[in-house]
Amino acid sequence: MSHYFVTPAPDERRHDVPAVIWGRSYTFVSSAGVFSANRLDPGTSQLFRLTEPPPDRPARFLDLGCGFGPIAVALADHCPSAAVDAVDVNARALELTTANARRAGVADRLRTYTPDAVPDGLYDEIWSNPPIRIGKPALHDLLARWLARLAPTGHATLVVGKHLGADSLTTWLTSATWAVCRRGSAKGFRVLSVRQPIPS
Repeated sequence: MSHYFVTPAPDERRHDVPAVIWGRSYTFVSSAGVFSANRLDPGTSQLFRLTEPPPDRPARFLDLGCGFGPIAVALADHCPSAAVDAVDVNARALELTTANARRAGVADRLRTYTPDAVPDGLYDEIWSNPPIRIGKPALHDLLARWLARLAPTGHATLVVGKHLGADSLTTWLTSATWAVCRRGSAKGFRVLSVRQPIPS
C-alpha cells in the first residue's frame, strides 16, 4: 500500500500503458511506485465501461486519488470546457499525471495537487477509484472530506470492488445521509453515484 502514501525513491524507469477510454485511445506514461503502475486498474476499467463521459460544459471536476492520471486526463479530453483537479498523496503520481496531461494536450485545463494544496471551492463532479485498502476509518474520513465539497447539484462517481466492501460502503454513505444509487455492476465491481441528500 505504500504507493498510496509516499513517493518512492529513485528507481523511476518509465514505461507506456495503452488504454481505450470512452472510445478514445491513449498511451499513458507510468512507472513503479504508483497505483496499478503497469495497466489500467480493473476497477478503473469497469468505471469507464459502465459510464459515459460527462456532457461538455463549464464545470469543475475532481479526480480523487489520480494515480498516473487516466480518469483526470479522460475527463479533460472529453470535456474541453471543464477544469479538472487531480489529487493524490503520491508526488510521483502527480508528476506522471502532469506528463500525461501534456501528452494528451489537456495540460492547460488539468492541474495536480496534494490534498492539502487544493484550492477552495465546490466540485460539479467527483470521480474516484478510492483507496479501499487504507481501511474503513481512513476511507470514511477521506470520502467525508471530499464529498462535502460537492456542489448542491453535483455528484460523485465511485467504483468499488464488491469483495472489498462496496455494499458496506453504500450502507455507510446512506447512513451518513448521502443519496446513493448503483449505476452499474460488472466483473465484481460496483459503480456508485453519490449525491447531496435531498432536503426533507
